Amino acid sequence: MISQEKIDRINTLARKKKAEGLNEAELAEQAKLRQEYLADFRKGFSQQVEAIKVVDSEGNELTPKKVKEIQARKGLFKNKD
Repeated sequence: MISQEKIDRINTLARKKKAEGLNEAELAEQAKLRQEYLADFRKGFSQQVEAIKVVDSEGNELTPKKVKEIQARKGLFKNKD
C-alpha cells in the first residue's frame, strides 16, 4: 500500500503544478509517484473484483467463468463447477 507521505507529496506537486508549474525534477517525481499510486490502486481493485461472488435473487450463482477460475486458483470460494 502506498504511504500517506507519498499521497501527500502527489497532492503537493499537483497543487504546485496548478499554481506555478513544476521543474523537470518535480515532473519526473510526480510521474513516478503517480505510476506507483496507480499500480497500487489496480492491485487493490483486482483483489476486490476477484473476491466478488455474484448471486441473483433466487440464489443462483452468476459469477463470470473467468472470475471463478481465478477464485479457484486462489482458493477463495469452493465452486460447484
